Amino acid sequence: MPTLLAPPAPATTPLLACSHCGDTCPDEPIRLPAEPALHFCCQGCKAVYELLAASNLCTYYRLDEKPGQKVKEVELPGRFDYLDSEAVQGQLLAFRSPTLARLTFSIPQMHCASCIWLLENLFKLNPGISSSRVNFLRREVAVSYQPAVTSLKEVVKLLAAVGYEPRITLAELGAQPHHASRTLYYQLGLAAFAFGNVMLMAFPDYFSFTEALQQGFGQFFGWLSMALSLPVLLVSARGFYQSAWQGLRQRYINLDFPISLGLTALFVTSVFEVATGRGPGYFDSFTGLVFFMLIGKWVQQRSYDALRFDRDFTSYFPVAVTLLGQDGEKSISVKELKAGQRIRVRNQEIIPADAVLLRGTGQIDYSFVSGESVPVPKVAGEIVYAGGRQVGEALELEVVREVSQGYLTQLWNNPAFQKEEKVSLETYANKVGRYFVALTLVLALGSIPYWYPRDPQMALRAFTSVLVIACPCALSLATPFALGAALRVQGRRQLYLKNAAVVETLGRADTIVFDKTGTLTDVKRSEVEYQGRPLTGPERQAVAALVAQSTHPLSQRLATELQASAWPVQGLREVPGQGLRGTVAGLEVKAGSAAFVGLAPAAEASASTTDSLQSRVHISLAGEVAGCYLFRNVYRDDLRSVLNGLGRRYRLAVLSGDNDTEQDRLRQLFGPEAELRFRQTPQDKLDYIAGLRQQGRTVVMVGDGLNDAGALQQADAGIALTDTLSNFSPACDAILDAGSFGRLSTFLNFSKDCLQVVLATFVLSFCYNGIGLGLAVQGRFTPIVSAILMPISSLSVMVFATLLVRLAARMNRL
Repeated sequence: MPTLLAPPAPATTPLLACSHCGDTCPDEPIRLPAEPALHFCCQGCKAVYELLAASNLCTYYRLDEKPGQKVKEVELPGRFDYLDSEAVQGQLLAFRSPTLARLTFSIPQMHCASCIWLLENLFKLNPGISSSRVNFLRREVAVSYQPAVTSLKEVVKLLAAVGYEPRITLAELGAQPHHASRTLYYQLGLAAFAFGNVMLMAFPDYFSFTEALQQGFGQFFGWLSMALSLPVLLVSARGFYQSAWQGLRQRYINLDFPISLGLTALFVTSVFEVATGRGPGYFDSFTGLVFFMLIGKWVQQRSYDALRFDRDFTSYFPVAVTLLGQDGEKSISVKELKAGQRIRVRNQEIIPADAVLLRGTGQIDYSFVSGESVPVPKVAGEIVYAGGRQVGEALELEVVREVSQGYLTQLWNNPAFQKEEKVSLETYANKVGRYFVALTLVLALGSIPYWYPRDPQMALRAFTSVLVIACPCALSLATPFALGAALRVQGRRQLYLKNAAVVETLGRADTIVFDKTGTLTDVKRSEVEYQGRPLTGPERQAVAALVAQSTHPLSQRLATELQASAWPVQGLREVPGQGLRGTVAGLEVKAGSAAFVGLAPAAEASASTTDSLQSRVHISLAGEVAGCYLFRNVYRDDLRSVLNGLGRRYRLAVLSGDNDTEQDRLRQLFGPEAELRFRQTPQDKLDYIAGLRQQGRTVVMVGDGLNDAGALQQADAGIALTDTLSNFSPACDAILDAGSFGRLSTFLNFSKDCLQVVLATFVLSFCYNGIGLGLAVQGRFTPIVSAILMPISSLSVMVFATLLVRLAARMNRL
């Protein structure tokens, strides 16, 4: 990015978007002579537009015509009236305020990119909908709407009207979970029945000793085979046609388009032959093709369900919460939290579950959920929704609904924390897949004029086989299955990644930036020493009550040392990277850096020379500096081995908010080439990382997730290091358990290996498709053989990617 002093960039030709697909056109776009205002990126988009224009279907480009509407608004009146019930809304809504409501719907009908596009544009069909985001692998859409403008019932009616009625079952209302749809099993069973019977009636064509049977019953068998194949076309193959049609309606040619074209050609040709008495047709190939493709779809779906790589890491979330019990406070995983239990939420901590406020004054920041940065005041007795962050004194809450890991995942993947997308392996695969489909159509259509003069039946075989054997899905599955398997491996070793794309980012990293306090140092093992005038008992209790409100590692260590009291704190304010202040029992207390409490610079410099291996928390009481607590720094046991592994391959840096008294020690650990910066504010850290990214570096930031939230978000990949009490930070891309800090170098090396695995699966997929298309064009494959090989190639790519990732994990001892 240019600096403020850089000269203005030269004028460039504005980018043109394709009038059909919306992608960027080349410098010389393709145009229609009849409509010069239109421009297209390729001949395929131009051809599809001309086809739609010739049929007067160009209105499909406009959302204001409610594309895909299938259910009329007047149909089944009152069917969704139960959604107006407060009790039902209370169980369905994940968040509700006067200005915003959020919930997640299960949409089993979702199956292609066109579905995603339409579902994420719901706000254009209903102005009361703020946003809608799709989780394709889970078949879910998270919808945010304005209760003052629209209602939950209207949102559901809209989804039903465009063909995506959500599945609202007893599972969402707290009863038994709903079983998966059995439609695929019914379709598969029907195709198997028809395929078996049509094959029996095709035996006279296969064997010469049944010629008499063929002469007597051939015509009858042909009509009977057509009758058995018709339900296969209308029911079993319906999903392929629906997907292809929805793709066309949304300006997208997907994988099911050439498949549907091949099925149509095969069925129409067979009907023509039977109707004219020329032969029994190819109904055996047609039913077998549908049967084996449905088997491939079933195997692929089972593989997705078995790996569950998309959100499997949520079961490993280390996010913890402070539980209040008879034995005092203890930290437990949020997975163990039950309704009725009491918890404590400190300043800047996220509320993990819907709860009732029992004690304290709530100032809840819902910016993670609603985007509103103004804290919402809450008093005792009010409901506090999960996802809000407390800004102020510690609260005591009683849980009313158990934690949903899925909700925490939604919070972690909130669009507010998304980073600038870079060209990735998955993007490459999608682009290649698009051209692959175009190449498939060209080869299939080109095989007809080549073979038809020589052998009309061979022309049909080659045309259909090319359409069926082409499998860009194997290419598109390579990246998610390889990186997804890597995500699962790292999750089992306590590195919890936001999504599979983070694996790719870690594999491309070249710079590692560390925070110091709480990241390089183990605060829990540090020795605490007080220097200054003696504190009275009430003064010690006041300091303990104040620092207990903070989640900073030094504050938590000091609260443990002083045995934190339950005294209320008024007017609490915490300045990230500086300190916190508040009034306890009428006494104004400050705790933090020397400058924050008002210590003179000369006095600070004098105090800093006493020991080079310590951090300080200065204390001010009633405006008078009383003294400071010294924390003798203890570096993590595995730090030296981690730095030895990283120093040879990465540029290293340390950003510390403390003074430079530990510079010599850190230089000894990090080496002469590492960059060490001290007295860094949170903004300084963010600016430093932004500068590295402007230089073209891929930066990984490792911090404690507290004062480093901005830096974690600014980095290409932010890793929050956590101890017993995890401070969940949606701004990070990964959570690393402190017990696995020693494996940081191994994790990064494993991520690099996974990128090589993806490239290997790309090569395997290209080989499959190159050989398969070559033989199909020559007519060496029948449609049935192509239908068998297509799912086998996809399954082998998935297995190959998974096994190679496991091998890489074993080689890295993960």
